[in-house]
Amino acid sequence: MTQMKAYIINRYNKEDKLQLAEVPQPKAKDHEVIIQIHASSINPLDFKLKHGEFKLFMPYQFPLILGHDFAGTITEIGPKVSLFKVGDEVFGRPADFHIGTFAEYISVHENDIALKPKGISFEEAASFPLVALTAWQAIIEKAHLKKGQKIFIQAGSGGVGTIAIQLAKHLGALVATSTSVANFDLVKGLGADVVIDYKTQDFETILQDYDVVLNSQDDKTLEKSLRILKPGGKVISISGPPDPAYAKELNLSWIFKLIIFLISNKIRNQARKRQVDYSFLFMKASGQQLAEIGNLIESGVIRPVVDQVFSFDQVNEAMDYVSSGRTKGKVVVKVL
Repeated sequence: MTQMKAYIINRYNKEDKLQLAEVPQPKAKDHEVIIQIHASSINPLDFKLKHGEFKLFMPYQFPLILGHDFAGTITEIGPKVSLFKVGDEVFGRPADFHIGTFAEYISVHENDIALKPKGISFEEAASFPLVALTAWQAIIEKAHLKKGQKIFIQAGSGGVGTIAIQLAKHLGALVATSTSVANFDLVKGLGADVVIDYKTQDFETILQDYDVVLNSQDDKTLEKSLRILKPGGKVISISGPPDPAYAKELNLSWIFKLIIFLISNKIRNQARKRQVDYSFLFMKASGQQLAEIGNLIESGVIRPVVDQVFSFDQVNEAMDYVSSGRTKGKVVVKVL
């Protein structure tokens, strides 16, 4: 059996480093392709999984290879693959329970990938999938953001924020965001109209009558976000709490549905009293949406924001750097 190098964890834990190991190279099932990974990128979701935050709802098997983004080249296709061929350069976010991009190869369903946008590197392409899909599903699918509406995007210099600002601006919205003073020029360059210094300013006293908030911060910030919305406005949270719609989507057992109902009850009641809508987003893999995002990248509407590129033997250093909270845009790992 052919082996490959991959970074694994053997248990949920905050302190342990990822371990470099030799593991079996994957084989392609009917609708899967094998991709030689050129680059991957790091997301907060990798830390949340590693720490066991989703173990009740998403019980992964060990040893587990982390990593949710990749760009690479197809080396093999399954017998029923129709969308791609060997040699295609692609990028993607593997579906849940099929992750593992901190590795030399991965098998991915053909519906979860798209052709790599022309004119950008593998490293830049690997920075996009998870954050771009998150921004797309929040702003286009859930918020239905329209020209002339106002959106507040928290943490504008982060991975999701840098893409969400560009996407919202492309749709013709007025965009407000929060970041530190050091990142003002960055977010303004991406299209932000109103920039708030989260260290010295309170967005609740500055913003009012907004149509949409993309929340990525804590519960206190989420509650404040409800108060800047106009009636009929929407807050979409990627940091929780999960809502009953999410529990239904995952087809969870009644006990987990009840738990999620209870933990989201307070914020949903507050939203209802203010005549606004609260929803939780846990993004899903979608090659079709990635292809549309790829068109925007190729036409220059959305550009990559890459903070730093680490080599494959520096995966743990890259993880440490992201966990420091100082990154602008995405941190990428060059695998090949």
